[in-house]
Amino acid sequence: MFLVTGATGNVGAELVRALAEAGEPVRAMSRAGRADGLPPGVAAVAGDLNRPGTVRDALDGARAMFLMPGYAGQRQILADARAAGVERVVMLSGKSAGTGDTGNAVAGYLIDAEAAVRESGLAWTFLRPTSFMSNALQLADQIRNGDEVRVPFPDVRTADIDPYDIARVALRALLSDEYAGQALELTGPEALLPADRVRVLGEVLGRDLRPVGLAHEEARVEMEARMPKPYVDAFFGFFVDGTLDESTVLPTVREVTGREPRTFAQWARGHADAF
Repeated sequence: MFLVTGATGNVGAELVRALAEAGEPVRAMSRAGRADGLPPGVAAVAGDLNRPGTVRDALDGARAMFLMPGYAGQRQILADARAAGVERVVMLSGKSAGTGDTGNAVAGYLIDAEAAVRESGLAWTFLRPTSFMSNALQLADQIRNGDEVRVPFPDVRTADIDPYDIARVALRALLSDEYAGQALELTGPEALLPADRVRVLGEVLGRDLRPVGLAHEEARVEMEARMPKPYVDAFFGFFVDGTLDESTVLPTVREVTGREPRTFAQWARGHADAF
């Protein structure tokens, strides 16, 4: 039995499908515990990672678990997992965990989450991906309303990754001890500017989309309207101050899964309906 937390998220949903396709028994955990859209045979369970008591029953009989980071109940959940006989944990982290910058709000909570797993006594693998291709969904409202698309950090190249590929690496790490004790840095196959992604979306949608780079002051105002200021400061640290470089393409996905990671064009074609 494999327990997948965050089972309705970008990576979790892909991992649930991958495990089910591989014929593995899966418990898909979300706060609501909804079964809608789950593959046949997958057990939907409700649990809140901030409340360890709600997760405890789902650990019984689980061989391994996929864990989301940054929740208040993490250390207790890890202790309960070990007591329940869970053998390994694969945790979704992020490339910024490798910076060691505990003063950065994003890197800091990932570093703390990784430390908790290392101290748990469980076998572990960390997945440290770059930015997700699915972040482009934040542009959907703009694209539905017109051809001008405003983007932050217009001069920053990132090798964004499809959550599908993160899930395929997670699958291998859950099924085998080959990657135990490793922090796997994951990237997509190409480093693109925000304008490149807008261009690709336009080609997929048959639209003449025009990217407009936001000044940093404009970007900060828009970002603070949808996320806490410490996280906005964190992203400005990454992409303005240059504390994080997500432009380097790495071969990890190919080495682990045996195939090349998906391109942004492939992701866009698969999600065109969202725009």
